[in-house]
Amino acid sequence: MADIPKHPDKFEDVLVQVQHDLSQLKYNIEKINVGEKTATLDIKVLDNAISKTQSSIRRHAEDYLKSVNKQQLVLPTIVDIEKQTLKTYKWKPSLESLPDVYSKRKTFGAVFPERKVKPEAAERLAVTKAKGKCVQYLPEVELEPVIKPSLLRMSAQHNIMSLQPRLELHFSKKELDFKPHKESECQAHSESRVGIKVGESEHLLTSLPSLPTQITASDSMDQMETQDQSVDAYKSTNIFPFTIVKGQIDPMAKDFICFKEKFSWCWSNVAEVLNDLTKLLREFAVPFAKVDGEHLIELLRESNYCWRKTLPKAALFSVLENKGEVLELVSRPGQRYRGEGGRDVAATRIQTWWRRYVIRTCYLYYYRRKMAAEAISLSYMFHYQKCQVKKTLQAKRFRQLINYRRRAERLAENWKHIRSSKRTIIHIPSLGFSQSWRLSTRKYDILQNIQITRLCDIRDENVEVIYICPMRLGEDILQYYDNFLRRNGADSSTNQDLPCNKRFLILTPEAVDHFPTRNMCLSTLLKYSPCTLKQIKRQIQGKQAYIVGGVGHEDDLEVADELRVPILGPEPAVSQLYGTKSGGRRIFSEAGLEVPPGKGNVFSLNQINVQRGGCDAAYCDVCHLPCYSWALRRYQHFGPDLWHSEWVQETVMMKYLEEIPEWLIFYTILAKSSRFQSWSEFLKIFLRQGGVVEAYPPSENVTYVTVDMLLEPNGEVTILSWGDQLHGYCHLDIVGSIIPKTSVHIETLHSICMCVAHACKQNYIMGYVSVGLATFVDHNTMKQKIWGIDLDIGFSDHLAMTQMLLMATGGTLNWRTGCFEVPVKEKCSGQEAEAKRLVDSRYAVVGIRLFHSNLSMLYHSIFLNICKSKCIDFNKKENQGTVFALYDSDDRCTIGMIAVSEDLQGALVTFAQNLSVIHQEILSSKKGEETNFEVVITNIEDMLEVIIQNKNQLED
Repeated sequence: MADIPKHPDKFEDVLVQVQHDLSQLKYNIEKINVGEKTATLDIKVLDNAISKTQSSIRRHAEDYLKSVNKQQLVLPTIVDIEKQTLKTYKWKPSLESLPDVYSKRKTFGAVFPERKVKPEAAERLAVTKAKGKCVQYLPEVELEPVIKPSLLRMSAQHNIMSLQPRLELHFSKKELDFKPHKESECQAHSESRVGIKVGESEHLLTSLPSLPTQITASDSMDQMETQDQSVDAYKSTNIFPFTIVKGQIDPMAKDFICFKEKFSWCWSNVAEVLNDLTKLLREFAVPFAKVDGEHLIELLRESNYCWRKTLPKAALFSVLENKGEVLELVSRPGQRYRGEGGRDVAATRIQTWWRRYVIRTCYLYYYRRKMAAEAISLSYMFHYQKCQVKKTLQAKRFRQLINYRRRAERLAENWKHIRSSKRTIIHIPSLGFSQSWRLSTRKYDILQNIQITRLCDIRDENVEVIYICPMRLGEDILQYYDNFLRRNGADSSTNQDLPCNKRFLILTPEAVDHFPTRNMCLSTLLKYSPCTLKQIKRQIQGKQAYIVGGVGHEDDLEVADELRVPILGPEPAVSQLYGTKSGGRRIFSEAGLEVPPGKGNVFSLNQINVQRGGCDAAYCDVCHLPCYSWALRRYQHFGPDLWHSEWVQETVMMKYLEEIPEWLIFYTILAKSSRFQSWSEFLKIFLRQGGVVEAYPPSENVTYVTVDMLLEPNGEVTILSWGDQLHGYCHLDIVGSIIPKTSVHIETLHSICMCVAHACKQNYIMGYVSVGLATFVDHNTMKQKIWGIDLDIGFSDHLAMTQMLLMATGGTLNWRTGCFEVPVKEKCSGQEAEAKRLVDSRYAVVGIRLFHSNLSMLYHSIFLNICKSKCIDFNKKENQGTVFALYDSDDRCTIGMIAVSEDLQGALVTFAQNLSVIHQEILSSKKGEETNFEVVITNIEDMLEVIIQNKNQLED
């Protein structure tokens, strides 16, 4: 606790004493006998009094502040406040002690001129106490100025001004707050001022404690008369202009003398600014400049010059009245070199720029060499690191390939045991195409997930399926397949937390969320998903397991090596080599199967050509070729024997090469217009990736057949499915199939498949293989001809949908009879009560890629309810009806559909009616809808017409 001072506050007594000392000073001054003209005033008395007063105020002020700072303020009680009486100190000097100086007024007439004083100016000084602090209020005086300077007044003024502090040392903002239009401020800064105005003494006392107290003697009142006169003069002229000629100020000019007299109180700062201004004008050789004095003082006040010491050039030019002319002159190029020291500045500038040029030239030369050295070192370092990484990857790939071959050997040795025992199949429907092909394909994840019906492999009681899904599936699709598999007698699990004894499991790699736009193949996504890999390891621990992939990729080997399971398929290099159009032609040629006339391996860059599902194909009719009819005449002229000679075909080939470029531009039709926008884009991709040029079968009625086989590791061949292709916009756009096939005899088809399988085994192709054939009737021999068109290595979309068909119906495909057989129940007549199982044949139309943009407006549950309300459903008892395959939960534009009926015509009609009903239900008024429903319906109608015509011919 700070000590509370017990002595009374004496600060008001000090002020009273100050007033008393000032009164005595006035009295002593008036006693001086100045009757003689040569009499002088002793200034020492005045100096002693002022010094005494100043030291007294400083000492008591310090004591007072120390006491107040140490004192702890405590609120008094209410009772004490009521009883407390305020004690006000008043100065009541005895009137007898004051001399009568009125009679002596006239004797001072020569020295102090007579002035008029208002009654308020003669009031005594009053001291009041407010809020615990003593504040001195001095009355303002309003004087009528009559300026008659005398020797006494000038001497007093000199001594009083010498007592004031230097404003340039303590130049506060309040002291520079100069406003000429106010009378008080004009009086405060007048050169002829002797004392400080009474009303401003408080401000000076508070802002500058070192200033002396206010002098209220009669002489100081005389000094204020001259100040009032200056105020009137200032009111008449608000601006104090003066001129600067050739960077020099005439000190004897009247305007400059007037300006100097008005602002002598801050002349040190003004002089410094004027020196900077004149120096600047001399440097730029400005012949004439007119300075606005009022603006100059205002600039000093606003810029706080005492702290900055210098002003920018823009601020110095702003005080000029003719600044427009000056700035125009200054802004001229080279004007600086015409002024004071211009030659030296020019020489310095030239030398500076020359040194800069020389040094910068050397630096740039050094910098280029340094950057070249850094580029070489970085390139070498990157090259070295790249070589090291490449070697590491090659060693890793080679090690994975060796492990793949070892596991493949063990798989071949134990295949019979594995196939007859419980096993786990890891389905990875990956499309390991080239990066350019993947990036240019839209909805790549949906394209990989079309084979989600691989789940139906669990129709074998010894099989458990782990399906790796390339996208996040919604609960609607998971629930749909769960119900579908349960309804057909299979247990299921779509949750990783459920027990492991369930029959199938759907897993989505976590890398799907990290690479949503990269169109990465599923094997690569699984490679970068350690959590999913760990989960698969837990599921297959202690079980017989193997991987069934899609289109081969190098990352398949790494996934298999991580899971330590074999792959039922060829090496990725073999798959990429023979899974193309050119590779398929080589396999068919080795198998002795006839291929379309043409040439394979047509490409300019050393890249593999790819083609799947007719996506990267184009066709054109040679009838539009101008030289076509002429070439036919040449063929008929030379005959079939001489036509194969090179010298006969040379002239036709030359003419053909001249016309083919323009003909292709106008008459080429793209199989997938959504993938390639123009022929030039297709040609660019074709020449970069490679391809084949083949002839179309010479017939109007061409049927395409798809056969799926399994080349088992032990060398056996199993035909899994077959069917006639269902096309969309053209014969290269495959959207589905008709099961079973009806265009080729089963024995002929079986022999062809065996030959192709034998050729595949010779080229180390193992696993699932899909063969595309074209059949037509040759008009020359009137016999059926079969061409090999496509060879796809891997699990095909057609086989996946066939698995769903067999799961829904519980039927089988008998490759010996070529029929699709399903079990049916029928009650026997007579006394037999039991029902016996019969086998009946069925026909199915399978739609793999049915697309309609308006399907995205319906959720799958709503879509299935609409179909059910329209009697589009599957009857399990009769094994007839419609089954849907759902692929994704977000886009929902692509679906699969299977229509099963007792005969082919009924299956086609059911399929076409289903498409028509769905199209009508989801049809909207908006234009620009994308769908292949109408094209498929048109193709089915054409097929129905052919079937009806064939029936009529058979009946006839």
